[in-house]
Amino acid sequence: MMLLLSVLLPAVLALPTPEAPVHHHRSTYKICVSKDRMGLCEAMASESGLHMTCVAARDRLDCLEKIQHREADFEPVDPEDMYIASKIPHQDFTIFKEIRTKEEPNEEFRYEAVAVVHNNLSISSLQGLKGLKSCHTGVGRNVGYKIPITKLRKMGILSSLNNPDLTPRENELHALSELFSQACLVGKWAPDQAQNQALKTKYSNLCALCEHPEVCDYPDKYSGYDGALRCLSEHGGQVAWTKVYYVKKHFGLPIGAGQAVPTGEDPNNYAFLCPDATKKPITGKPCIWAARPWQGYVANADLDSDITDLRAQISLANNIGETENAEWLSKVLDLNNKTLAVDNQGPYSPQDYLNKANYTDVIERDTGAPHRPVRFCVTSSTELAKCRLLRQAAFSRDIRPAFDCVQEATLHDCMKTVRDDGADVITLDGGEVFTAQRQYNLKPIIAEQYGEHGALYYALAVVKKSSSYQSFDDLRGAKSCHTGYGRTAGWNVPLYTLLQKGQISKNNCPYPKALSEFFSGGSCVPGVLAPENNPAEENPEKLCSICAGNLDSSDTATTQTSRCSASNNESYFGYTGAFRCLASGSGDVAFVKHTTVPENTDGHNSAGWAAGLKSEDFELLCPDGGRAPVDQYTRCHLAQVPPHMVVTSNGKSQNALNEIRHAILSAGDLYSKRPDLFKLFGDFDGTKDLLFKNSVTGLSSVEPDSPLMQRYTEILEVIQACENQPRS
Repeated sequence: MMLLLSVLLPAVLALPTPEAPVHHHRSTYKICVSKDRMGLCEAMASESGLHMTCVAARDRLDCLEKIQHREADFEPVDPEDMYIASKIPHQDFTIFKEIRTKEEPNEEFRYEAVAVVHNNLSISSLQGLKGLKSCHTGVGRNVGYKIPITKLRKMGILSSLNNPDLTPRENELHALSELFSQACLVGKWAPDQAQNQALKTKYSNLCALCEHPEVCDYPDKYSGYDGALRCLSEHGGQVAWTKVYYVKKHFGLPIGAGQAVPTGEDPNNYAFLCPDATKKPITGKPCIWAARPWQGYVANADLDSDITDLRAQISLANNIGETENAEWLSKVLDLNNKTLAVDNQGPYSPQDYLNKANYTDVIERDTGAPHRPVRFCVTSSTELAKCRLLRQAAFSRDIRPAFDCVQEATLHDCMKTVRDDGADVITLDGGEVFTAQRQYNLKPIIAEQYGEHGALYYALAVVKKSSSYQSFDDLRGAKSCHTGYGRTAGWNVPLYTLLQKGQISKNNCPYPKALSEFFSGGSCVPGVLAPENNPAEENPEKLCSICAGNLDSSDTATTQTSRCSASNNESYFGYTGAFRCLASGSGDVAFVKHTTVPENTDGHNSAGWAAGLKSEDFELLCPDGGRAPVDQYTRCHLAQVPPHMVVTSNGKSQNALNEIRHAILSAGDLYSKRPDLFKLFGDFDGTKDLLFKNSVTGLSSVEPDSPLMQRYTEILEVIQACENQPRS
């Protein structure tokens, strides 16, 4: 009643007359979708009878923010997104409609986690699980792994999961391996193949019940929801962790409104094992350990008065999309020909929605103290914001250890912080990796991958098509734009090219001075005057002469202090910055990588400075003379170079390295496949290359001795020759 009054009171107070208020439905509802689905969304919105408009966002988390700030009305979400929503301060989100299956449209939950045992199993308490043979759907899955671990740990049946010498995943495997004598638990136990194999060898009893124990991966006859029950009924298993739907299917019991289909298995020989250790017949009401809620739609409380109309609109869209077999049905509304948008008894708050399924602690599943998050070091407030969103997103999706974020002013400050254990990782360009190894005792452990080119990229020289440069010799006296001092494409490779071509004499030390004499028109080399790069204070200021400071800040002081700094506060820093330096006319040549021009032209960069830039107005300058279109980089490049890499301290234990690899590779794996959940690789708040480069398509463990790394080391030895010589 109080809630009703609080909703009605403002409306009543606003009325000029005592007449009953007439509610008018809003004319359109704003659905939020990721940018790449806008075309499909607009096709849906154009259907007759639908009153919807589309709002573009980066990903689902950005949509939550837009819904909270009333820039959008609703979006489809998973329980994990609802968990994130429930943690946002001052939120008023509601879950008002659900995505259910046509087979079970009246079930309250998507699936219910149960334990099934043989009826004649003698068990008086859950301690009796010790020593049994256990059948699981697969590692990392809900009913076969996360739910039993969460609940059994809470009850004290599983041993503690916080041994600091083991990764979170290994703590779980170790506890299961001690509880059960044998099991079938297939899947990828770690995203790193060597680690995966080592764990399966160490805890081989957890693979012993599988069809192929030596492989212990999909496909396996005893994996999955139905496989776990086969493992129980025909392969010696004593307890199976699965979901109610498959119990009914396996034992020939009716599902939903359907008829029973006998399977030859006698349901009377089996029972549900309840969390209180009692048994219940599987022909009756199950005792569930936890349930996975259905996916659903989230809105803000402003929509409460329109919820009936909005529910009807989604159902209408569901019908139209299915009739037309429209692609937007799955991509925009998250529906398909086996699902149905169903009104719920709510609206519910996200927290209440998860709690009624007893699911919150499954998402929050954790190993307990001491917590050792993987701490990224970042160098700007925008990168910090992206890192914090990654922390929330990855935690909700069961990536452990969790992430955390530490901000420092520069990359060198970050390298120091990682060395001194104030942070764990930072992503660096190949040249910076070399510096990190030499000066700070750090080492690379994860490499970025770039689509068809794998773990390498091309370093290029880009000029305007309208310019007359035809060779590197022509560049003498020009103005040059560089990504940063000591970076691969922006400094090391062009310097190496000029040395190899004899444009700069190898004896003309120090090289920064020689380079400034070659590019006598001026340069922007962010970071070149920083104390750590310029200890003798002999690097020429001319190498900063065309830098701009922060062009996007109205604060003049900020603009000046950030000028020529190796951070996003210098507008000409990094790949995008060096290209901006060329495009804006400050410089004549930019040293960048093969994706830089396409990423910032032809409408691919929404920033004001990039508006109207066309890729055809730029060309590559080839090292042996001549020019080429920007897409012909495989025949016109300065060098193939190693990828950017994640580095950490050389002093880390093997277990700490395993933890870092597990968390970062898991995040890379998930978000490269599902950028709609969280866009880990791509623009963030209008800025490129934060945490990882935009062009990343995946992550992999580093191969330190690859031919590419050896070749790059040779390049570095050439450009560092001066450092071993007396100054002229």
